[in-house]
Amino acid sequence: MDPAEIIGRYYAPGSALHRILMEHGELVARKALAAAARVSHLEPDLAFIESAAMLHDIGIFLTRSPGLGCRGSEPYLRHGVLGRELLDALELPRHGLVCERHVGVGLSAEEIRRNRLPLPERDMLPVSIEEQLVCYADKFYSKNENGRPPAEKPIDRIVAELRPHGADKVARFLRWAALFG
Repeated sequence: MDPAEIIGRYYAPGSALHRILMEHGELVARKALAAAARVSHLEPDLAFIESAAMLHDIGIFLTRSPGLGCRGSEPYLRHGVLGRELLDALELPRHGLVCERHVGVGLSAEEIRRNRLPLPERDMLPVSIEEQLVCYADKFYSKNENGRPPAEKPIDRIVAELRPHGADKVARFLRWAALFG
């Protein structure tokens, strides 16, 4: 399975959006693999982490995110479930779960219901060590449309970005930082 080939099915190679997605996936993969090395005793699947990190945002083209050049009709919040649908259709359900479960630091069915989010009412929380590693690594990089590689965010900035979404989100990320960082 070649993530670049799969991405090329949905994103025109050479386009700005293709470049943004590939660059972001490579940064997240590198960070996730470095974090995985710190928990090698948990035996994370490194090949899966690398491919899942490359594909975790594959659904963004279906969303409305003009700053990134995404001209789809769906809210950006749905990019994870949309990515899961794409990868499930390609018989990559494990990768699809990473797509769905990486948004924020994961979403519970209860918070989807309580906040009336435009998502299926089910738990979308990272479960496997691989899902957690990709989700953790993703928080360090924004997708960057200005042509320059994005700088890695410091932990205090990530915490500040998560704080408005709840203390539980901050606590989850900080547990990962203690384990993987």
